[in-house]
Amino acid sequence: MRNDFEKLKDILEAITRIEKYAILGKTNFEEDELIQTWFVQNLQIMGEASRALSADFREQHPEIPWSQMIGMRNILVHNYFEVDTEIVWSVIEQNLPELKTQIERILRTL
Repeated sequence: MRNDFEKLKDILEAITRIEKYAILGKTNFEEDELIQTWFVQNLQIMGEASRALSADFREQHPEIPWSQMIGMRNILVHNYFEVDTEIVWSVIEQNLPELKTQIERILRTL
């Protein structure tokens, strides 16, 4: 069974994969279905890894928006044809940089 450290690494790796294409900008994201699918897939991985973390671990790190990450995963998986690319891009642009910093900080302490 994978431990919390490994699940955090999964989140960090998903962020890194998203960053690889996010640097191409919003226009490329809007125009390229493969990039959209890539981002959605990695956001799902982040939500699934967050859900799989132990409850104790999530409680020890309330600064991370675990519930929102899990909730986004649920929307992306269950309402796939209703995904709002504006919201996805907003999360990528506004939330991922800080989340990456927070996850890296936690990983250094484990």
